[in-house]
Amino acid sequence: MLKLEGVSKSYGGSRAAGPLSIEIEPGRTSVLIGRSGCGKSTLLRLMIGLVSPDSGEVFLDGERLVPSNILALRRRLGYVIQDGGLFPHLTARDNVTLMARHLRWPGERIEGRLEELASLTRFPRGGLDRFPAQLSGGQSQRVSLMRALMLDPEVLLLDEPLGALDPMIRHELQDDLRKIFRQLNKTVVMVTHDIGEAGFFGDDIFLMKEGLIHQRGSLEDLLRRPADDFVTRFINAQRSPLDAMGGRGE
Repeated sequence: MLKLEGVSKSYGGSRAAGPLSIEIEPGRTSVLIGRSGCGKSTLLRLMIGLVSPDSGEVFLDGERLVPSNILALRRRLGYVIQDGGLFPHLTARDNVTLMARHLRWPGERIEGRLEELASLTRFPRGGLDRFPAQLSGGQSQRVSLMRALMLDPEVLLLDEPLGALDPMIRHELQDDLRKIFRQLNKTVVMVTHDIGEAGFFGDDIFLMKEGLIHQRGSLEDLLRRPADDFVTRFINAQRSPLDAMGGRGE
């Protein structure tokens, strides 16, 4: 579904990511994990075309991202950032429906899709006419998710979507998000720094180090068959969140 071939990106002479090649399988949840500054968010931005690679190519379903098609292809990708990225001067309703209105969807179609998404994300209908400042952190992230899903994208990209939330809200949203991913059967790429969260969501986990993919596999692979001591140390540093997530079951 998503494929990066020989991609690299640097800023001011400092390498942010690559050179690397990666394939994201359709219908699965892939998680990019690693220390702060390891390149995982840069990789996500390369996938959606927010930044261009210095070298290499990015493909969506076999079609290469180039300036002439990037806007059209981007509509096939949903994107959620850590703080939600909602426009403060727009209501929740207007934030969610912004692109659909820009594309001149009929009003009936917009309202029908909005109703579907509010039900899917368990967002209160009464909150749709509130502004972002009037929403809780969890509600803001549900609005951001609805906005990302509005055009029914083939791929959903999430950059630490739960990182700024308090633990109780985060726990609730983790459960809801995994149910949504499974129900929609979409291709999902998520960035996190939390190994427990990676194990909870991920079918495939990509552990990054210094802009490169250091090890790919399941959580079991990283736990039982670490590529080297770095993988073991990274996991051991997060044993408490890992144990907490492991105790939640399926």
